[in-house]
Amino acid sequence: MSEPKPDQPGAEASNLLAERREKLDRLRTAGIDPFPHDFPDREEIASVLAEHQRLEAGTETDSVHRVAGRVVARRGHGKAAFIDLRGPSGQIQLHAKADVLGEDAFSLLDDLDLGDILGVEGRVVVTRRGQLSIEVSSWQILAKSLRPPPDKFHGLEDTETRYRRRELDLIANQESREIFRVRARTVSSIRRWLDDHDFFEVETPVLQPLYGGALARPFTTHHHTLDRELYLRIATELYLKRCVVGGIDRVYELGKDFRNEGISPKHNPEFTMLEWYEAYADYAKTASDLESLVSEVATDVLGRPRIERDGKEIDLAPPWRRVTLRDAILDCTGIDIEKETGRESLAAAMEVELEETVGWGKLVDTLFSKRVEPTLIEPTFVLDYPVELSPFAKAHREKEGVVERWEAFIGGVEIANSFTELNDPDEQRRRFEQQAGELDRGDEETQPYDETFIEALEQGMPPTGGVGLGIDRLVMMLTGTHSLREVVLFPAMRD
Repeated sequence: MSEPKPDQPGAEASNLLAERREKLDRLRTAGIDPFPHDFPDREEIASVLAEHQRLEAGTETDSVHRVAGRVVARRGHGKAAFIDLRGPSGQIQLHAKADVLGEDAFSLLDDLDLGDILGVEGRVVVTRRGQLSIEVSSWQILAKSLRPPPDKFHGLEDTETRYRRRELDLIANQESREIFRVRARTVSSIRRWLDDHDFFEVETPVLQPLYGGALARPFTTHHHTLDRELYLRIATELYLKRCVVGGIDRVYELGKDFRNEGISPKHNPEFTMLEWYEAYADYAKTASDLESLVSEVATDVLGRPRIERDGKEIDLAPPWRRVTLRDAILDCTGIDIEKETGRESLAAAMEVELEETVGWGKLVDTLFSKRVEPTLIEPTFVLDYPVELSPFAKAHREKEGVVERWEAFIGGVEIANSFTELNDPDEQRRRFEQQAGELDRGDEETQPYDETFIEALEQGMPPTGGVGLGIDRLVMMLTGTHSLREVVLFPAMRD
């Protein structure tokens, strides 16, 4: 039977939808519930295949199994039909015969459509051609599909449709299903690593009275009962550090952050972040932990601490390369940010037009992200950032004007960020006040003044190292993909 693509227009598509509803009516007329409540005692298709993988062609067994899945292909031969059934763990062939099922049951089964979800029971046999199959002795429709499947299950390639209708992408593309399996295993592995290292998982507010912890524009909403503006969090940092103040020496949160910024292959308005904080540690300790975590997670998920990206093998095993921000920019561009310390002179060296709302720190960030970041293919820590870019990081213990901060890069993409956290409340207050000047100039991505956080620091926070790891970007690296939309199930899209 020919099946249209899901977006097939016009009368032909309408006729095909009508045909499926007619078949739905025939099932009900025959006394068959096309949407039953359950299918108990189902086995995974993969386990059935594994149990009988050594059988020779032409073998018949008395081993009876119950499996369920979606009909993805059919081949009919008179009073016999071969049906390919796909479940989450694999695909198996069904062999249905009229003399086994009876004429009525066989006719109804033969009338099903591609995409229908079916439960069957029967014994395992191997055809003369060596195809392991289930000889159907009984079957049950579990969900009638009222719309045709994408491209006859041979792959859905239209990118827009794949992102907007992820369910069709998952139905059609094994590669997409595998990406999200890798993602799930990655998150589980990260949690195990942190739990095994005695970190304490917490949940902090997503709706916050004041946003903070990053340089980003927030989403704003209004709570009617409280009659106040609230913000979707842009980071978990400030609340987690308040936990450290409270005596939770190793703390982490793994969840969604939201930033009202542009959409690109590396940016989505909502994204999954891991942040962890460890008391009595600094950015050298967090760098060592991050490279160990990524290497061990890759080994756990992929079987080895190496990935393939653009035809190049990248080794994730420690130690990773370390280079200062100043040297990385100087090596790639010839611009020395230690000499170009003014907005005007740096903009001139970059040969860009200076906008009124753009400060010196934002220029440095633009220079680095545009011209240096894409070159950082091997795992690299870029160290020691200007204080203007890092309002929560502790001043460098040896270098003037910079803070103890690193960003980690793999495959030309930033995956993580870390500070030796600022724990001097008076210095934090001074930096908040300095940031207020950026807000006054119209920079909507600047950190606002947060007196509650200052008061928490005044209680006393021990020396602390903190890390933010982008889960979506890490999964991009582990799966060899090049866009967050490939690893986020339902990404934000334009109308």
